[in-house]
Amino acid sequence: MKQGVQGSPGAPAAAPVPAQQRQRPGADPGRERDAAVPDTARGEHTHGERPVPEPRAAVQRSSVRGQILDALRTALVTGELKPGEVYSAPVLGDRFGVSATPVREAMQQLALEGAVEVVPNRGFRVVERGARELAELAEVRALIEVPVMLRLARTAPAERWAELRPLAEETVRVAATGCPAAYAESDRAFHRALLALSGNEQLVRIAEDLHRRSQWPPVRRGRAELVADAAEHLALLDALASGDVERVRGLVGGHFAGAG
Repeated sequence: MKQGVQGSPGAPAAAPVPAQQRQRPGADPGRERDAAVPDTARGEHTHGERPVPEPRAAVQRSSVRGQILDALRTALVTGELKPGEVYSAPVLGDRFGVSATPVREAMQQLALEGAVEVVPNRGFRVVERGARELAELAEVRALIEVPVMLRLARTAPAERWAELRPLAEETVRVAATGCPAAYAESDRAFHRALLALSGNEQLVRIAEDLHRRSQWPPVRRGRAELVADAAEHLALLDALASGDVERVRGLVGGHFAGAG
């Protein structure tokens, strides 16, 4: 008795798969699907687009979207993705060695965060923020965070501030490396942990969104400026632990003015 390809009696033989539809071993299915659709059909054109520098590290296949989002955030903070420039998902996908789909999803998230804006039929433009907008962001951060810190200075026990000291010291260590992207991450981690003592998750989420927005386009600061900014974290903890409200007010105001 004849058997089909599945080994069941009488099963019909499967039709051969055309060569152009066969998937290469180890290939990214999403990337091959994107490759089968012209960029113009997805509303993006890549002709004449400036090449993007190669990434510092290869992207792993697990959690591709999250890795791409982290990589794009780093590229924004370091200035590799330049304000005013338009980038298409296919070109960025080629840069990271993935399909355009996770890049497009990550860019949509960055659009929600205010880092990029959608340009129909082209891709995504990195937002341009002038001095006035950055100053407005710093002012809003101060309006939200200063009252919380002043309240915590009066109510939180000293041991809670001691628990935050390793995070503050980490910002100093990272600042000494001179890497703006790494410092931006450690800076946000410190402020997030500090505000978490308020117990208000919504406040923490809003404050971090404002903090992230204020970090791009990046303000060019040298190693010494980063170290000085990080040192303010230690001074702030000392003022909070001692309950020195006026010192806290002055430190936080100055810190936000320096885009920290």
